[in-house]
Amino acid sequence: MTDRHHLLVHGATFAAVGDRGDIGGVRGGGLPDGLFVRDARHLSRWQLTVDGAVPEVLSPVTDGDEARCVLVPRGGRQEPPACTVFREQAVGDSSFVESLKVTSNRPVPITVRIALTVDADFTDQFELRSDHRTYVKTGVVRSRQLLPDGIEFSYRRADWRSRTAITADPAPDAVEETGTGARRLVWALDVAPHGTTELLLRVIARPHGEKRALRVPRDPAAVHRQQRAREERFAEGVAFPTGWPELTAACVRGLADLAALQVPAGGPDGEDLRVPAAGAPWFLTLLGRDALLTSLFTLPYRPGPAAHTLLALAATQATGTGDAPVAQPGKIVHEVRHGELAYFGQVPFGRYYGSVDATPLFLVLLGAYVEQTGDTALARRLEPHARAAIGWMLDHGGLTSRGYLVYRADEGGLANQNWKDSPGAICRADGTRPTGAVMAAGAQGYAYDALRRTASVARGVWGDETYAALLEQAAADLRDRFQRDFWMRERSFPALALDGQGRQLDALASDAGHLLWSGLLDKEYGEVVGRRLLEPDFFSGWGVRTVASGQPAYHPLSYHRGSVWPHDNALITLGLARYGLHDEARTVAQALLDAAAVTGYRLPEVWAGYGRDTHGEPVPYPHACGLEARSAAAPLALLTAVGGV
Repeated sequence: MTDRHHLLVHGATFAAVGDRGDIGGVRGGGLPDGLFVRDARHLSRWQLTVDGAVPEVLSPVTDGDEARCVLVPRGGRQEPPACTVFREQAVGDSSFVESLKVTSNRPVPITVRIALTVDADFTDQFELRSDHRTYVKTGVVRSRQLLPDGIEFSYRRADWRSRTAITADPAPDAVEETGTGARRLVWALDVAPHGTTELLLRVIARPHGEKRALRVPRDPAAVHRQQRAREERFAEGVAFPTGWPELTAACVRGLADLAALQVPAGGPDGEDLRVPAAGAPWFLTLLGRDALLTSLFTLPYRPGPAAHTLLALAATQATGTGDAPVAQPGKIVHEVRHGELAYFGQVPFGRYYGSVDATPLFLVLLGAYVEQTGDTALARRLEPHARAAIGWMLDHGGLTSRGYLVYRADEGGLANQNWKDSPGAICRADGTRPTGAVMAAGAQGYAYDALRRTASVARGVWGDETYAALLEQAAADLRDRFQRDFWMRERSFPALALDGQGRQLDALASDAGHLLWSGLLDKEYGEVVGRRLLEPDFFSGWGVRTVASGQPAYHPLSYHRGSVWPHDNALITLGLARYGLHDEARTVAQALLDAAAVTGYRLPEVWAGYGRDTHGEPVPYPHACGLEARSAAAPLALLTAVGGV
């Protein structure tokens, strides 16, 4: 049996364990295994043996919020196993807890030898990706200290320090060296005839800079109670649709996932905030674009994440060109990382500003928040930040000098800086890539919406009529330019982007649906685009493909050139509804819900672009985040677009 990985997520902490609950310390692949906090692996081995051997799996860990499995020592038909081990695990805030219940299957007392091999390598997540990069780490000191009831692992590099403590109740009978740096905790458990003995294990991770007094839950059951309470609070007051049970199920599942994905962040005045992380395992941190879109989807139902996201992004907004890689005054951050490699500047993502669209989306969310809630205090507080963001769009962003928001490939960072940010995602229909400056279509739609919404805030909240009129004129001019320069008359569709010479990149791509969401296209053009997105080369039956099939650029297993993304389709659905294409909006919504039903109504980050006529279930994308905030929030966007009946 191939050992799969299963995710357990709680805020900025996640664990990936195998079918029997073990952690093997694998490097590379689609999913790293271990316990991770703030981009570092705090458990790299967690391997159980029973009576000296790896136990057999009676019931493997299943996908979901709780990790439970049933194990037995190896035996045979003629001699059934002497005991059964019921294993349960859960993740808390910077913690991991496990219960091992050893139940005797014999009518006489038995002694069961339990051993757990443990280690903490403190590897940065960027070292575990399959990109074949190596990072020099000089002066590293690792240490291990025996505790009365366990072991503590420590890591030091210059002024960077991390620790992981593992304790047990009852305490281990022995802690053995393994010759590899790992340690083996050993117990000889006496079990009464047909009785049960429980062993509780607790792990507390202290990443660099952690100053809080952390408390580890007593057992997995305590964690589960906390999770249920958090999920109930997050969904409180949301009116679920009564006439569409599949949509209700997807909304409930999505809100529960969003409750787990809230990570800590700081506000402009140092206040403690909770914002939606992008996703697990690779992006359990603040990503500007992802947090903004997630907050926009949830805004009509849960405005709190929007307010926190705006404040957190205002706190990290660039004020100068030397702030961080590709930073410019007024620009909204793309990504914030807390790991060792970011700390020492070995990756550029500590605060990374390689996003052309996070800044306009910040303004879109601020305007939508004021419109939705009527809360003008936040807009007044963030007025300097909003004006700085507008300034970036007009100045460094390129609206004044080039007529459009522009980005260039960042050496060492991201080649593409719109939502399709993988190499080669922005291309011509034949798959060739542009060189030099790129003006992506979707970002222009966000800029148009940002200008209009900020004009409304300027007029209604800041009392600045002159500024409002200036922004409205800039939006109108952008709309006129866009329809002149991007519209491909022979294909009745907008180009994916323009290159530095203003030439159209003619790939037919789903980004056109974002233009419907932002309202950039005239009604006639919008209706043509909306109907085109439902034709078979675009619409797979599970959603709209990122790139229409039949083009040389198309590949159903490409990250951004033929796959199907739930959040992309949620924006498309909102756009279809905006242009009055309600039947088409319901068709896309139903396709997403049909796909969600296959996975317990949890929408993944992305799945492959194979058509529904090819395979009766959506084909997974091999490297997708198992838990992703924009996808979790997508059902709420569908509810906004099509209602519940």
